[in-house]
Amino acid sequence: MHGDSAGANLAAVVAIMARDAGGPALRLQSLVYPVGDYTLSGASYGKYAQGYGALTADAMAWFGHHYLRSPVDAEDWRASPIKAASHAGVAPAIVIVAECDVLHDDGEGYAEVLRQAGVPVEYREYPGMIHGFLGMVPVVDDAMVAQRQIWAAFKRAFA
Repeated sequence: MHGDSAGANLAAVVAIMARDAGGPALRLQSLVYPVGDYTLSGASYGKYAQGYGALTADAMAWFGHHYLRSPVDAEDWRASPIKAASHAGVAPAIVIVAECDVLHDDGEGYAEVLRQAGVPVEYREYPGMIHGFLGMVPVVDDAMVAQRQIWAAFKRAFA
């Protein structure tokens, strides 16, 4: 399964739910700049708060206000998959992050939590890139590189 930004948050949650339900057996979770922690507490929320593309720290707070019933919901793993009690046994992952993105630390942190749980993780950080770069083909070369890495990860998962 694949998700980008909020979609990557949903993909990560579904991977945990699939594990807990005993299936379906997912072969790969492809997470592109995932929202891993809706507490919005990573240092990247301050470092890239504004001036680095359309996704700002204020926009993330606005999304959270409209997505969560209250700030307490950000502690629930179904909103913040990094907070799940265990990540062991979830599908292998490819995690792609943009350096200049408020979600950078969410993706980096989620990849590390998966690794610590013994989940195979391919982590890719794109220096100088902003949130949304994946869709900037053909203007941004790294967008095509990242798309090819995702394609290759799926090809390996289904070989």
